[in-house]
Amino acid sequence: MISSVPGRMTPLWSAALLACGALLPAWAQDSTPALPPDATPTTTTAAAAGPRTAADLAEAVEAAWQRAAESREAEALRRRAEAGRIVVGSTWAAPPAFELSRREKRWDGGAGQGSETEAGLALPLWMPDQREARLAVSDAEGRLAGAAARAGRLQIAGRVREAAWRIAAEQALHETQAAQAGLFERLAQDVQRRVAAGDLARADALAAQAEWLDAQEALAGAIQRLTEARSQWRVLTGLDDVPVPPATSGAPQATPQALPSLHPDLQLAELTVEHAQRNLDAVRKDRRDPPELLLRLRRDAPGAVGGSQNSVGIGVRIPFGTDARNAPLQAAALSAADSAQLALARTRERLGAAEQMARSGLRAAEAQHDASRTRAALLRERAGLVQRSFDAGETPLPELLRVLSAAAQAEAALARRQAALGLAQARLQQALGILP
Repeated sequence: MISSVPGRMTPLWSAALLACGALLPAWAQDSTPALPPDATPTTTTAAAAGPRTAADLAEAVEAAWQRAAESREAEALRRRAEAGRIVVGSTWAAPPAFELSRREKRWDGGAGQGSETEAGLALPLWMPDQREARLAVSDAEGRLAGAAARAGRLQIAGRVREAAWRIAAEQALHETQAAQAGLFERLAQDVQRRVAAGDLARADALAAQAEWLDAQEALAGAIQRLTEARSQWRVLTGLDDVPVPPATSGAPQATPQALPSLHPDLQLAELTVEHAQRNLDAVRKDRRDPPELLLRLRRDAPGAVGGSQNSVGIGVRIPFGTDARNAPLQAAALSAADSAQLALARTRERLGAAEQMARSGLRAAEAQHDASRTRAALLRERAGLVQRSFDAGETPLPELLRVLSAAAQAEAALARRQAALGLAQARLQQALGILP
């Protein structure tokens, strides 16, 4: 062990030890409750940025949603549902068709030539219950489009929450690393002055400078990680600011029985089943192409034999419904309905498991946070004892540096655990389908 020359602690040394104790943010004190869902650590930077509101995070989710491909897909589904309603609201079951034909009549010698011209209009008619069945499909598709948009927003909200809490974690680490670097810089400068005065050995100055350089290296890494996290945030949301909602009363509570009315993914799965069932009903009621009302106007010109004659005709065209037409449609609709039912069951299982995992993760994060907070307090108290021991000339400088470094690392670990706790609470909200 490298020894040092005993001596009294200078005021700068005492200030350095106090700075080490100040590394612990205010939210880590024992008197402060655990951070509720989506709350921000009240670090110096967060406090300087001003109060945050829940609407800020909702605005970030909206900004990310507008940039996401899922929003375009949901909009396309909504437009398709509107187009389906327009088709069902039409007077005719399909677009009308116009017919035109002409025939030339010729006999031997060219005498008695004539012509026959016929124009017609085919109007597809709705079958009984066919329009109601298709209208039910269009309505179900419209509700499905809304559910798809809500589920897509929830997915985007999850990405925004993860990105926001990553920045919060990196910001907290950056602040603790900056405080640690400043602490060891002051210590190194004070030790250098005491070495010049003959109070400490040259080896002590080298040890203090090494600790300072190590803290600078850690600070550079923290700055790089924070820069990367902010860059990813800008790509995700297009925003420069990182809003975090304020503290609430606590983590949300819900049981699996509450999921059907809360989680957008489950609503989407249920509406997918409804849409598939409505489509199957429509296919069963639509067993043939729509019948057509035929309106015809004929003009018969016999040529030199006599004058032209006009006639009006009306008819009906009724297509047959065969297995060649109906079997593939029914098989596809039945398969879609079965797949939707299976997807609904799997979604229920997935959401239940996700909630259990989120609650388990939250309990683990709370336990780890409490342990880190206790450890940081113990090491902070130990640093004070070692400081008094060094002041009395009973502890060498390397031992003091090691204790200060351990206390600073404990504060950094506590900052990580605090951010991890906030992320765990946000993940529980995400698992419950709660949007900001």
